[in-house]
Amino acid sequence: MTAPTVRADLLALTPEALAALANRGLVKRAAKELDAGTVPELTTGDDASVRALFPDGTAAVLPAGTGLDGARCDCAATGVCRHLVGLVLAYRRLAGDAPSPAPEPPAEWSPGAIDDDTLTGALGARPVAAARRTLRRGYDAVVHRPAPGRPEPWVELPACTVRFPVPGEIGYATTDASPALRAEVVALAVWAFRAADAEAARPAERSATVRVGGEHPAGAGAPGAGAPGVGAPGVGAPGAAAPTAPAAPPPGAAAPPAPRPRPAGPRGLDAACGLVEELLLDGVAQAGPVQAGAVDRAGRALERDGLHWPAAALAELAGQLAAYADRSAAHRPELVAALLTEVHARRLAAAVPGALGTDEAAETPLRQVGLTALGCRVTGRAESSVAEVYFAHPHAGTVLVLRREWPQHLTGHALAHRRLLSTTLGALATGTLVSESVRRTAGRALTVTRGRIGATGITPVGRSWTRLPPPLLVGDLAALTASWEGRPPRLIRPRVAAEAVRVVALSGVEDIGYDPGEQRLEAVVRDAAGNRALLASEYRPGCPGALDALADALGQGATHVSGAVSREGGGIRIDPVAVLTPDGVTVPDLAPGDGAAALAPVARRAADPLTAALEEAVAALAALAHGGLRTPAGPALARTGEAAAALHRTGLRRAAALLRGVLDPGAGGATDPAATEGSARVAAWLEAQLHLLVSGELLAAEGPGPGGRGPVPPVRLP
Repeated sequence: MTAPTVRADLLALTPEALAALANRGLVKRAAKELDAGTVPELTTGDDASVRALFPDGTAAVLPAGTGLDGARCDCAATGVCRHLVGLVLAYRRLAGDAPSPAPEPPAEWSPGAIDDDTLTGALGARPVAAARRTLRRGYDAVVHRPAPGRPEPWVELPACTVRFPVPGEIGYATTDASPALRAEVVALAVWAFRAADAEAARPAERSATVRVGGEHPAGAGAPGAGAPGVGAPGVGAPGAAAPTAPAAPPPGAAAPPAPRPRPAGPRGLDAACGLVEELLLDGVAQAGPVQAGAVDRAGRALERDGLHWPAAALAELAGQLAAYADRSAAHRPELVAALLTEVHARRLAAAVPGALGTDEAAETPLRQVGLTALGCRVTGRAESSVAEVYFAHPHAGTVLVLRREWPQHLTGHALAHRRLLSTTLGALATGTLVSESVRRTAGRALTVTRGRIGATGITPVGRSWTRLPPPLLVGDLAALTASWEGRPPRLIRPRVAAEAVRVVALSGVEDIGYDPGEQRLEAVVRDAAGNRALLASEYRPGCPGALDALADALGQGATHVSGAVSREGGGIRIDPVAVLTPDGVTVPDLAPGDGAAALAPVARRAADPLTAALEEAVAALAALAHGGLRTPAGPALARTGEAAAALHRTGLRRAAALLRGVLDPGAGGATDPAATEGSARVAAWLEAQLHLLVSGELLAAEGPGPGGRGPVPPVRLP
């Protein structure tokens, strides 16, 4: 072989980056052929292009300054072939055998430094023009700069993820979007980095949320407009701003102020808020099929207009109305109240980037992906059973959810043997899914279709959890929860499935026990960094053997656990989905058993008075909404008054004043004299409910205060 001149771009192409550009099968095949002695002869031209001549006579050429898409090969394959992959692998091996070490790529670089002319030349004028149309509308992105363990910069766009594994080379950018969208999303990712780089007033951060392009009204929290290369891009503060709706002020505040005038919003959202007010006035208990149909139509209209998050809230609300009409156990008054409040809150925060989901694509086709199953959650009612399989998408750093419903009630163990994607649910929940027929919805739900070209395969997950990249694999829970500081309240955050599901590496399991009063298994676990967390799983009749299986897995030397991570009482809580032990992955919801095993008792945790007061206030407002605010029932009013008194005794005087405003909306001049008592009470109810939900979320994150005794049970909000 002739030793070629050093090409830093090829040296930066790791096997993982090659797999993202082509596919893992091609990388494995090319590596196997090199190991077997099928090694090409490499030569370098005057223009730094690398030519590989294989023993069978096939020649492949990779010019400088282009990605694999700009390479040429004599074989009959279309796109990136095994010869091009073999060229890169052979080059890396040859450079590794050279006596002088190859220069390392710079540790810090920003794709935002790539100018628009270079961008157009590398991607093409048509995709860049399509990206500019998105830019004019504006979009949100999360920019991640190189960090230990993830040396390449990457961007989370609303519909996909884009990575830049080779410094300064746009042609090697990888994405999980379909090939037809690749060039367009790469341009959007470059502009997102440029927007982050332009924010010179803020010190450089490893991760930052930016608002790119678009036009924002004054005071919207996302200043600036214009296109990169044309005008200054708009950049929002990291974590996005909170809504202009009331937050939780310090205790001791006086009576509630007069309601603020509602800002103008999208017409469809105005109509949705009108339906919310009607439901609050008449009561969910009196809602008939006409109102339920109106809610469903309003949600579909918002979906057509691209307002994905309020549309999803209305869709869930329509489901709750249907559940109440069917006398189903799935109906929860507190959840209905929270959904009504969410629609109102998202309208208040319409100017806040990300509150409405307008930047999200309804559905995005993904290129061939390998997804690692993280377990399964089974829920059900008397008439149906639902299974949700969680999949880690390592390339995108996100978790997707595949949902399937069966029109009959089955236990989780029975569902484990049901067929799904040419395999069983049990195998799917503990396997790795490789597919060319995957689509991702705006809410990160996963759909897999069967086509003539696309293929789907399932293999056992093995120890794949241990190889997941951050932020999917968490070794320091304290660092994870610290990264949540400054994010908006849950009521206006993006409505994505499995938002907090992670795999947590464990260093120890302590104090496994069962709380019979709460019907909950609890264990204290330590992550790899030594942080303590409360692992808690509640009993569900549809999965009678789940707690027994979970206790057994934790006692067998669990090394990792997947589940939803949350903050409570100043501590950290994990709601487990699956557990990895030396014997493999255990999915408790799919385990056999009848729940008859004896479990050691655990000491009951003392109820926090702040938590109890907030929970009762939320329940009281939910009862008022259920019966209707036009003519509220006496017992519901009395319960609300008692809840207000309890809030006042615990020092939450602002919350207490807001609840009293619901009882007497005309007191203190807090309402419009021209408004009817019913509409005034609706405004007061929404103000109080929004305050309580945000207060409960803050309490769960911060804890009971200096006098607290560690983690407390979370505020039971919907």
